[in-house]
Order: sequence, then C-alpha cells, then structure tokens
Amino acid sequence: MDKKLQFSGLWAVILGGSSGFGFAAVEKLSAHGMNVAALYRETSAAEKLLKEKLNGIAEANSTTILPYNINALDQNGRASFIRNFATIGEKHSVKLLLHSIARGNLKPLIDMDKEVSPPTGGGVPIAIGIEGAKAADDSYNLLSADDIQLTSYAMSTSLLDWARSILQAGLFHNDGRIIGITSEGAHKYWEGYAAVSIAKSSLESLAKYMAVEFSTQGLKTNIIQAGITETTSFKLIPGHEKLVELNTKRNPFGRMTKPEDVSGVIYLLCTDEAKWINGALIHVDGGEHCK
Repeated sequence: MDKKLQFSGLWAVILGGSSGFGFAAVEKLSAHGMNVAALYRETSAAEKLLKEKLNGIAEANSTTILPYNINALDQNGRASFIRNFATIGEKHSVKLLLHSIARGNLKPLIDMDKEVSPPTGGGVPIAIGIEGAKAADDSYNLLSADDIQLTSYAMSTSLLDWARSILQAGLFHNDGRIIGITSEGAHKYWEGYAAVSIAKSSLESLAKYMAVEFSTQGLKTNIIQAGITETTSFKLIPGHEKLVELNTKRNPFGRMTKPEDVSGVIYLLCTDEAKWINGALIHVDGGEHCK
C-alpha cells in the first residue's frame, strides 16, 4: 500500500499545531495521507507565513490541512471549532487528537534571595510563600495559585474537555488515538518549571484514567515523554542553555531530541499495529532518561 494513502479520509486534530511537536506531526501525518485540523494562536504576521507552510505541505501530499487561529482553551472557541469541523469532516473520521499546547507560567515559588521579617514574637526569618504573596507577584514575579491553575488547564486538563467534545459530536474514529506530551521536568527539578511540572504530572495521571474509561469508545490514550528539544517554548525556560549542555552530554547518542523524532512516534501510535498500546508513557529521547 502506498504509505501516502495509509490514513486517507482520516483526520488529526492537533492542539498547538504551529510549531514544535505539533507542527512536526502535521508534516509527518500529512505525508501518510492524514488530513489535519491545526489549532494555534499566532499573530497575523506569523500566521501568514504559517499558512504558506501548511498549504505547501497539503499540496505536496494531496491532503487537506485546515488552519484554526483560535483560543483552544476557551469553551466558545472549542464549541465553534466543533460546529465548523462537523460540516467538513465526516462522522467518525478523527483518528487522532494530539495535545501539544505549550502555554503556562515560568516563575519561581519564592524569591530565594529575599527574606521577610519574622512574625511578632520572634522566630527565624521565612521566605515569602504562595499564600499572601499575590501583592508581591508584580515585584518578585512569584508563581501564584492562579498561575498554577491556568497552566494546569492549558497543558493538562483541557485535553479532557477536547476529547469529550469530539466524542460527543460523534467525530472520533472507532479506533481513535489520544496523545499528550509530557517532559522529564514532570519528575525532576527544572528552574522556574513548577507550574508546568504540576501540569505535566497531572496530564500523566489524567491519561491513565482516560485510557481506561475512554476505552469503552474504542479510544486509546497514551503519553509521550519527549527528550529535551529546543522548541520555541523550551527556550523560554530559565537556564535552558544549561539543560541543553547537560542533556547533550547525558544522551547516549550525544544529541538533542528533534521534533521529527517525536512526530515519528506519534505516527506509529496511529497505525493499526499500535492498536493494543493504551495507557502507556513512552520515552522518546534516545535513552536520555536512562542516565
């Protein structure tokens, strides 16, 4: 069978499809005949260039790629997409829902260089904590509970809302796949990464429950733990240069993970041969996690 026709007539809905893993998945899946609805948030100038790239990919592979510059985290935006897509994609045609949203807060929990006066009655100085730190956020750029909540919804629990909406609209294929992206930062300390780490840990737990409960609808839910990859969002992490240096040395193959390494596994998880993989956390890092 011509691989370009492998997923003919099927669709991928990619949340965060303008760059990084999401864009790499657009390229890979389209090359194998899958149509793509790519959701993203970009400026008008950036979107113009992006649409040119997407059009080029679609023409090269004789597929359809629909760009949606909407807020995927907004209930109205999600409902609008479902209504629009339902008039284009056939029932039960969504083979893949890929969650690759990178939107969150990169702030420390406390200002470790600043102490406050001890409480009345003595005691040792204490650092500013989350409670009562709201007024200090502007000055010290500290992570708030609201920051954590917003980041967790963006990078974790919004996946559940999207999966439910697509399912309720009757759009999922009867052997559909749901994939989320996590990182090693969910399991170890990275500077300024607390909110994202909490979100990624939540995503991993959510996926386990989705793997069980959504299986009744024929859906398989898995998580990919990508190795350190120099995406646009990664470069916003404080001290990312050090992570690049350390992980290049740590990786058994001596290089960083590339978006196409990850998109290759996204493709594999969509194949018939992967239909018995459900509830898995798959490391795509060249063995980086082993060291």
